[in-house]
Amino acid sequence: MSSESLALPHGRVKGIILVLIGAILWGTSGTVAQFLFQKQGFSAEWLVVIRLLVSGVLLLLFAYQKEGSKIWGVWKDRRAIFQIILFGICGMLAVQYTYFAAIQHGNAATATVLQYMGPVIITCYLAIVAKRLPNVMEISSVALAVVGTYLLVTGGSVHSLSISGWAVFWGISSAFALAFYTLQPIRLLKKWGSMIVVGWGMLIGGFGFSFIHPPWKFEGEWSLPAYFAVVFVVVFGTLVAFYCYLESLRYISATETSLLACAEPLSATFLSVIWLHVAFGAGEWIGTFFILTTIVILSFIKEKRA
Repeated sequence: MSSESLALPHGRVKGIILVLIGAILWGTSGTVAQFLFQKQGFSAEWLVVIRLLVSGVLLLLFAYQKEGSKIWGVWKDRRAIFQIILFGICGMLAVQYTYFAAIQHGNAATATVLQYMGPVIITCYLAIVAKRLPNVMEISSVALAVVGTYLLVTGGSVHSLSISGWAVFWGISSAFALAFYTLQPIRLLKKWGSMIVVGWGMLIGGFGFSFIHPPWKFEGEWSLPAYFAVVFVVVFGTLVAFYCYLESLRYISATETSLLACAEPLSATFLSVIWLHVAFGAGEWIGTFFILTTIVILSFIKEKRA
């Protein structure tokens, strides 16, 4: 067999590279946010409201260049108005705030891995809605996720948590928020596209959160690294990462994309350990492996059903 026949098609290679870039940028932005919280004294509330407002505006401007006046169509559909507001507040804002709160009270590594419990919650919810018992692979994935979560938050010790109780609370809350964020806007996404829906969701979430924590209410210390960190979180960790992820779907399947997106928690973990010196023992690594294994199992189940 020739080397040419073994080579991946150019489009697939491009898709794989794009999703890996997007996932690594997402994971890195979590660690950069941890730097802002723990080294510069920034608050999760301020970073969330700034990220949502600025990224929402930039994403809608980008969508306007591609879609034109279609970006306003969602506000002319009465059924869509309530759904997009619900998505912005209970989906986008909830998933962003719980994730950053988990980082602030713990670290980016455990926060990102705990958020990846979301697909397991989705699987359980869909089984309940369909009024069916989960199959063996689904039960195995849930069991792996539960054991993995236990190891991640305890480090394998039965006597204490390896992270704070608040970090566990916000991390698991982030997984539930991610499940809602994934399931709730399905009809909106089919009609208006992800760029428009996510852009408005960010802007609505940021606007709504501004009443609780105004963007001018700042806490922390500015420095040159802090400026670069904020720009990275808002632009590269949100806009560029989201664009790469969407573009990857043009070249590879959603199953492959979800599998390769596991680079997000891995990059967050490695960077947290190497850069911020987060303690991550054997128990935490095994827990991370178990949780990511559930993503692989659930992705293959989804592909088989499709």
